[in-house]
Amino acid sequence: MTEMTSRSPSISTEEQYAVQYDRLDDEPLSVAVADAVATFCNVDVTELDPLHYAINADALERLFEPRADGLRSGGSVTFEYNDCLVTVDSNGEIRVADA
Repeated sequence: MTEMTSRSPSISTEEQYAVQYDRLDDEPLSVAVADAVATFCNVDVTELDPLHYAINADALERLFEPRADGLRSGGSVTFEYNDCLVTVDSNGEIRVADA
């Protein structure tokens, strides 16, 4: 299995932005989500509303954190944040599109 860091190459079009998040990295998933949305919206992350206005950030972290029996192998969650539709997949991909 190839490990990708949170700095892995991203895919960007005018309609969608995607980045690979390393679930074994020390950076919180919530930070990676906020960074991805800020990049897609072409704004500084400090200009975004707090993530917890859109989703329970602690629950998001727990959903995709490593478990005793390994990494979650399936599933995704989609929510609206900062006028964007954000999808986080169990494979570590974060996709951002216009809502």
